[in-house]
Amino acid sequence: QVQLVESGGGLVQPGGSLRLSCAASGIIFRRYAMGWYRQALGNERELVAAITSGGSTNYADSVKGRFTISRDNAKNTVYLQMNSLKPEDTAVYYCNVQFLGAWGQGTLVTISS
Repeated sequence: QVQLVESGGGLVQPGGSLRLSCAASGIIFRRYAMGWYRQALGNERELVAAITSGGSTNYADSVKGRFTISRDNAKNTVYLQMNSLKPEDTAVYYCNVQFLGAWGQGTLVTISS
């Protein structure tokens, strides 16, 4: 059974930083591309960042230069470092195993005005 557990969300002021973590189990982690998605209230879920098994990354234009995705295969964990946060970043952030349709429960990120 694939399990993804996100953590690190919370309330932060504009301009602040958060680091999200996603711990994976039930897969051979190093073989899979991983992604971070987010869904704001009333909006569709959108891709924020992705990282391949080889470490290549891509980002949504809205977060490029502010967010960094990384992975630690020894810990079966993918991270999302979020800097210079904006109110528009407020959303539930989800971890995903690419191509398997496996999602975590999400962690709420709220950026105050």
